[in-house]
Amino acid sequence: MDFFNSQETLTAIQWILRAIISYFFLLLSVKLMGQRSISQLRLLDFIMALIIGNILAHPLSDEHLGLKGSMITTSVLVILYIISVFASLKWGKLRRFFDSDPFPLIENGQIIYKSLARARISIDVLLSELRKEKVEDIQKVSLALWEPGGTISLFLDPQYEAVTPADMHLATNAFTFPKTIIKEGKIDSKELNRGGKDEAWLKNRIKITYNADVNDILLATLDNNDTLKVFFYK
Repeated sequence: MDFFNSQETLTAIQWILRAIISYFFLLLSVKLMGQRSISQLRLLDFIMALIIGNILAHPLSDEHLGLKGSMITTSVLVILYIISVFASLKWGKLRRFFDSDPFPLIENGQIIYKSLARARISIDVLLSELRKEKVEDIQKVSLALWEPGGTISLFLDPQYEAVTPADMHLATNAFTFPKTIIKEGKIDSKELNRGGKDEAWLKNRIKITYNADVNDILLATLDNNDTLKVFFYK
């Protein structure tokens, strides 16, 4: 375990062991921090990513630095991060410190220039975000909010919203989400059984309908109406 401590020189095996342990230690740390830390980088998440990356990077490139100290420091930072997240959920003032309230960039089709400066984005960035949402005219936007995570939420003026069955008072079928029952030639028995089916039923259905084998299928889904959709390897 000498590779944990600072050394004059490290062998190739010791460098490899440092890299492997650091890799799995970082995976464990991120797992403890939660999905939020990797799904969106807010103030607290950005600081943690910056510090942890810097702490673990140096021992992986400098044999004079021990790995043990970096792992202890990272563990303390992860604990502080978790405490900060739970504290921010309990106290509103702390939450607003870490994640400021959203504020409008566009209201009733008019750009609020002061808000652009506050968000530190240019007109070009705003227009780019509008294009991503397939909005070509700023005057169609009723409200655009700058969110704490650095994203923009858009709400179109009602007259430009797409017409829905509810607007037309039309009856619709209940929403069903198809279950993935085959992926890359392998049957997901758990999902299949959840729908009240078994592998024998599935294989027989595929044989009759497509004259194919499970191994030939890239993806297959099944909805609540027993509609089977199959995508083959090409």
